[in-house]
Amino acid sequence: MAVTMHAKSDSEVTSLDPSSPPRSPRRPLYYVQSPSQHDAEKMSYGSSPLGSPNHYHCSPIHHSRESSTSRFSASIKNPKHATAWKKIHRDLELRAAADVEDDDEDDGFYSAGDRRVRLYLCLALAFVLLFTVFSLILWGAGRSYKPKIIVKDVVFRSFNIQAGMDQSGVPTDMLSLNSTIKISYRNPATFFGAHVSSTPVELYYYQLKVASGQMKEFYQSRKSQRTIVMVVLGHQVPLYGGVSVVGGAKDHLEKVAVPMNLTFVMRSRGYILGKLVKVKFLKSIRCPVILRGDRLSKPHKLVDSCIYK
Repeated sequence: MAVTMHAKSDSEVTSLDPSSPPRSPRRPLYYVQSPSQHDAEKMSYGSSPLGSPNHYHCSPIHHSRESSTSRFSASIKNPKHATAWKKIHRDLELRAAADVEDDDEDDGFYSAGDRRVRLYLCLALAFVLLFTVFSLILWGAGRSYKPKIIVKDVVFRSFNIQAGMDQSGVPTDMLSLNSTIKISYRNPATFFGAHVSSTPVELYYYQLKVASGQMKEFYQSRKSQRTIVMVVLGHQVPLYGGVSVVGGAKDHLEKVAVPMNLTFVMRSRGYILGKLVKVKFLKSIRCPVILRGDRLSKPHKLVDSCIYK
């Protein structure tokens, strides 16, 4: 922009009346004139910055861009600076390549770790599956080796009925019984032994329990057998008129015939692979038998009369 200052002319000065009092000098007037298109082009291209006052009104941002661009161009044209720039550019490229390689190595490490984890999981699942299948095969094979249990006979050693009183002092007939039971047990399994136990062995006259006994637990090795002998006793069992068949035969016991039931349950457990695989067998046994007074101390055969479930 051009700034124009107008001063007073000589004619104006001479035309003033000398007798008039002195006035304060007028302030100079300034006018702002927009630059023409030609001047703007000169300013943008940096022509004669010192020759025109319009130089002071050019944009400082544009001037700084021109100076930085010119300095950058000059530094590139200089061979030393060009070499430095190439070295910096090369270092930046090497750093970028190293970062990419580190990222690739990290990705490879994590991917390899994930693959190992998946491999271990697959191996563990395969082992569990194979072990489960193998255990089921052993369990199924073990279930086919059911123990052979046979109640051979029972021997009534003594049988006695006499008058007495129960624990509350009520007078009634009291029964005493001593008997022995013989049982055969065989374990046919070829690859495991059997741990055998039993519920109490009991003799009933209908619903009245007249004698009981307990079999001791034992271990039966594979492909072996044994004969178990246990004692079943009843001592001073109050009858309360329950055994009516002996009411008139207390003095003639050889004529007595008392129907009884021998009942118990045998449990057999077999362990395969330590205790990881277990096979279990239950055998419920009920043997009806008749106690005859004339066959005391003689065996009563039960081989064909017992019911096994």
